Amino acid sequence: MKSGFVNIFGRPNAGKSTLLNALIGEKLAIVSPKVQTTRHRIKAFLNKPGEYQVIFSDTPGIIDPKYKLHERMMDSVKTALEDADLALLIVDANEDLAEVDSIFQSLRLKVPALVVLNKIDAAANGKIAQAEVFFAGKTYCKQLVKISALQQSHLNKLLDAILTLLPEADPFYSEDDLSDLPTRFFVSELVREKIYQLFGDEIPYHTTVMVNEYTEKESLVKIQADIIVNRETQKAIIIGDKGSMIKQVGTLARKDIERFIGRKVFLELFVKVRPKWRDNELQLKEYGYK
Repeated sequence: MKSGFVNIFGRPNAGKSTLLNALIGEKLAIVSPKVQTTRHRIKAFLNKPGEYQVIFSDTPGIIDPKYKLHERMMDSVKTALEDADLALLIVDANEDLAEVDSIFQSLRLKVPALVVLNKIDAAANGKIAQAEVFFAGKTYCKQLVKISALQQSHLNKLLDAILTLLPEADPFYSEDDLSDLPTRFFVSELVREKIYQLFGDEIPYHTTVMVNEYTEKESLVKIQADIIVNRETQKAIIIGDKGSMIKQVGTLARKDIERFIGRKVFLELFVKVRPKWRDNELQLKEYGYK
């Protein structure tokens, strides 16, 4: 059978997380129009017993680090580069191709790569043909595959190209698993996604979520989590007038968590201020950025 690590790289908002979810058929990576939504490397397994196990990795968008948090994010990109059997280099069809090429060249790939031209459903006139010509001359590009992750167009063609390039090997993980990450991680991400949805540009980037309690009871799952912010003013914004905003966060997150785990959930959220947590080594480790 075919088995291996297929790791997804690209600029912020190229569609990496949308592609991962579409390929797996489950929402494992949170999605937002805002850049830097993905902060961790998220592994997801696509299994067809006896035929293949594809271990996909969604990685943070490639950026120049400004905080220790960003450095952790880029460390996860580096780790994904080191264990990849195949790289998916995803590019928005409307992006500046020269800038994207500069990033892809800087990765110094040592494994085969597929260039995945995404968002073809929204491509400007001539952009698709331009990209085909542009990437045809790049040494890192084994093949160009045109898709729309959002519309789930041409994903079978992409999967066929992936399987052709994957090595033969036994599965690395149980074929019943979807990921190697704990449920607590996905719970914290679903809460964080609602913060990206409900608040403006500043708040989401100053925020993280830590799950302190995940207790399975007979009738429901009890979850308590802290929303961490940098400043008291941010805490006030997230709580909202008479608790209106944090109630919205909790309601939306609870519904998604219930869908994810298939059980009723009691979700309790608190907001805590931790100044400059994005540059604090101990706090980053505590919040799961290792």
